[in-house]
Amino acid sequence: MVALAAIITGGAPACSSHPAAAPAPAVAVARTSRTAPAPAPATTSAPARAAKSATLSRSTPVRLQIASIGVDSTLMRLGLRSDGSLQVPTGGFPAGWYTGGPTPGELGPAVIAGHVDMLGPGVFYRLHDIAAGDQIVVTRADGSTPVFRVTQIRQYRKDQFPSQLVYGDIDHAGLRLITCAGTFNSASGHYEDNLVVFADLVAAKP
Repeated sequence: MVALAAIITGGAPACSSHPAAAPAPAVAVARTSRTAPAPAPATTSAPARAAKSATLSRSTPVRLQIASIGVDSTLMRLGLRSDGSLQVPTGGFPAGWYTGGPTPGELGPAVIAGHVDMLGPGVFYRLHDIAAGDQIVVTRADGSTPVFRVTQIRQYRKDQFPSQLVYGDIDHAGLRLITCAGTFNSASGHYEDNLVVFADLVAAKP
């Protein structure tokens, strides 16, 4: 499989609390004062390591649930912009799945992006509160519900977005949730950082 990082040149989509703001290469939205520093990587348990060998066939994701932060969202499709950056959802809800990557549960890094505060709280308004060990459940069109466990939460400046780490090939089924963080730049209408949640498949439920 060709690494997605080689295809996605802009890292993640632009973030803004105003839908009319100019697009910029980077992903969706979190609040400066509410975004905690990234914790150290979580230790992967034996059951989690064992589950890494299990993957599912391709099926479109239709629902995202994160009980620990109150997220329950349908999923729209996201492609790429003309500049190679990931598209951003057109509104605060729902979150969006990147169609050019694996589906959640397939081998590789599935990517879901969402806004936090587009004209009010959005789908990822509390993504900064997620913690290592929290579970993420995705419902797919074939009825399967792969379960992921959060392993890391990281914050990056958009001009230093680690595309290879986020989109590059991995040897198991993974999930990345992306939103914006850091200082809001009123001149550009965008946040300066991205928040990325990394999770690994721990249960493949066909």
